[in-house]
Order: sequence, then C-alpha cells, then structure tokens
Amino acid sequence: MITVITPVYNGEHYIEACLQSVIAQNCSEVEHLIMDGGSHDRTIEIIKYYADLYPHIRWISEKDRGQSDAMNKGIRLAKGEIVGFLNVDDYYEPNVLNQAIELFKTLPVPSLVVGNCNVWDDHGNLKKYNRPKHLRFTDLLLGANIHPHPINPSAYFYHACLHDTIGEYNIEEHFALDVDFILRAVQVATVKHVDLTWGNYREISGTKTVTDWQTGQGTARSAALLKRYRDQLPFLVRTQNALLYVVLNTVHDSTHLLKRGIAKIARSLK
Repeated sequence: MITVITPVYNGEHYIEACLQSVIAQNCSEVEHLIMDGGSHDRTIEIIKYYADLYPHIRWISEKDRGQSDAMNKGIRLAKGEIVGFLNVDDYYEPNVLNQAIELFKTLPVPSLVVGNCNVWDDHGNLKKYNRPKHLRFTDLLLGANIHPHPINPSAYFYHACLHDTIGEYNIEEHFALDVDFILRAVQVATVKHVDLTWGNYREISGTKTVTDWQTGQGTARSAALLKRYRDQLPFLVRTQNALLYVVLNTVHDSTHLLKRGIAKIARSLK
C-alpha cells in the first residue's frame, strides 16, 4: 500500500482539487491522509464530504507546530509501506501511484524513487521543468543550480521505514524541510531516478516558500544547509566539494548575469 499525506491549514481553495487528484489515480492500494492543522475556513467541511464518499481518505484536525509536525504525524499514522506527500496546492500526473507501487516491488528496502516535476506559476504557465538526475550526496551538495534537487514531494516516494534510520522531518525547519530530508535520505536509501513526469508544483505568489526565495533568504538558507552537511564529510572530500561549489556556482551566476544582460540589450534594440 502507498500512503499519500497532505498537510493543510485553511486550504479551502485547493483541498478539493487535491483530493480529486488522488481519486483520479484509480489506485486500489492507496490511503490519503489529510493532516489538518485546525482550519477555520471550509477545509474541514470539504474533507468530510469526500471522506464520506471515499473510504481511502482518512483525516484528523488538530493544532500542530507547523508543516513538519503535521508531516511527522502523518508518517506515524500511515498504513502504507510506501509514503509520499502531496501538498494541498499540488497534483499528480495520471497513473503515478500505480507506477510507483509496481516499481517499488523491484527495489530493496529502504528506497527513494524520484520522478520529474512541472513547476507552474499563478497563471498556469510552465516556469520550469525539474529533472533531478544526479542524486548522489556529493552531487546535491554542489547546489541546485548545478545539480537540481527534487523540487517538490509530488514527484517522489519512499519506504516509510526510511525514517527509522534517518529520523523524522526536522520540526524546527519550516522552509528547507524537503531538502534537509533528501540530503539525509540519499545517504541511506537506494536512490532511483525515473525519467518520467510525476508531479506538478504550483509556485504561488505569497506562499512562504516563494516569498522566502524572493527576499533572498532562501538562497542564504540553502547555502547554510549545504555547508552544514558538507562539514560532515571527511576533510579531503569536504575541501574538494567546497571548492567545486564555489567555482561552479560562480560560473553559473556569471553566465546567468551575462544572459540577462544580453536579453536586456536585445529588448532595447527592438
């Protein structure tokens, strides 16, 4: 069985579509856990309606300490040996859950399976396509500009027992919790990239993650997180990785600025 966990708080605008996304998977081996943080809009009303119609939906509503806390509660309640997270404003491509279940039958325990992910803006325009092919620990430590990290949990699944080894989601981490989990997971699990589009992530203006990156705090937060994990490496490997990080990201930033400059000149000449 696969357990899809959705943490939500006051998500009345998206919760119905989220529930329908899992229903549309036509997966007979799924449970959908909704971890509501005590919503005071119509979220619970909508959840109750669908839960009465579909027995695969389970839910609780109680105050929590944020997204990581809600996710950990969901993991403890999960009946499936495979788990995934679907944030309330994201959705799956068709037949993803059945694909994942069949694939996990061929993999050792614990495994982490990562697909590709569309990233959409507020207006339904495709902003970018996340294809995280390089998932070794040292590759990820070079930063997402060099080797894209899995950008959203709608595109990856893993054995629930992985948490027995690496622990739960960091309850004090409210922004980079997914990256923190991935950096721990790839050091322990068998990791497989599936070159298929599995997830859809909406980067919605005003949400905490988007705001964090727009203010520049996300960049600093990510660099600090990578350094913390890099510092755990043996001295020689740590030194080599740190040097590569600086060089490759400097080249990337310079190339990005050059492209922006050329584009600005081209627009001015029109």
